[in-house]
Amino acid sequence: MNLLSIQRHIARAVMTPLTPSERMRHVAPNGRSQRAVANEIIKPNDRLTSFERLEIYNRQYWFRILSGFSEDFPGLRVVLGDRLFDKIAQAYLKDCPSRSFSMRNIGAKFGSWLRNPPHFAGSRQQLALDIARLEWAEINAFDGKRYDALRPEDFTNASPAKLRLKLQPHLSLLDLKYPVDDLVLRVRKDSTELSIASNTLSERHKGKRSVSVAPLLKPTPIFLAVHRMDEDVYFLRLEQKEFAILSRLRNGKSLGAAIEGVLRKNAMPDEECLLLIQKWFQNWSALGWFYRGTTDSTNS
Repeated sequence: MNLLSIQRHIARAVMTPLTPSERMRHVAPNGRSQRAVANEIIKPNDRLTSFERLEIYNRQYWFRILSGFSEDFPGLRVVLGDRLFDKIAQAYLKDCPSRSFSMRNIGAKFGSWLRNPPHFAGSRQQLALDIARLEWAEINAFDGKRYDALRPEDFTNASPAKLRLKLQPHLSLLDLKYPVDDLVLRVRKDSTELSIASNTLSERHKGKRSVSVAPLLKPTPIFLAVHRMDEDVYFLRLEQKEFAILSRLRNGKSLGAAIEGVLRKNAMPDEECLLLIQKWFQNWSALGWFYRGTTDSTNS
């Protein structure tokens, strides 16, 4: 057996989900005996069998990856409770195993996965989805790419009909059914306060202290920008029209086409709306959300 084959055998064994009692399974997903696999690739020692040595890595892999997933989605854990959250986490990681060298990317597919049946969260499915999307957007905002932002003078002689602006990769635009930004910030605050009070408190204890905020949350649609500024992550609520313009820009529309689409559906006078858009645009520019794309002679 060559090195590549050994590495693949170990990876498959290590990434195989644990039993409900958190032990290594005796049968691999392909039906082969894990003990036979272990005997082929790992030597026993005077204390442990080959299977027991491989089991150490299998268990530590899952303990670490589940712990990392829990750290990435603390608000969701608060709302769902430990048992249901752990069930969802294990199901997700079984369906979408890590393919990245970085723990950062564990939850990259979680939002899209959570949309599909079975809906583990029951009546809280939409709330869970909103929280998952927001908490992943936080991760993206924290370490997503940031290009040199356009300066105010860059727009001086630009034609709105031709100007195509790109939004920073670290910026996420979210249309949410629940005001989960307040909930997530509350969870962060409670967890921080508890950590300061006692470093020995468990994560489960922290979750139980915060869970009271979840039942009070009522459906209230919001539009949210999640972005990074001066190395800190911020949530910024947007007006619906504001969100619509930014979404059109992200989808490749020129600035003129993005504004025109909103004006076409606007109930207020065009002049009043244009003044409001100008104010928004100044704010977006100040926040450094734009970098230059390409220009085009056509108006999309």
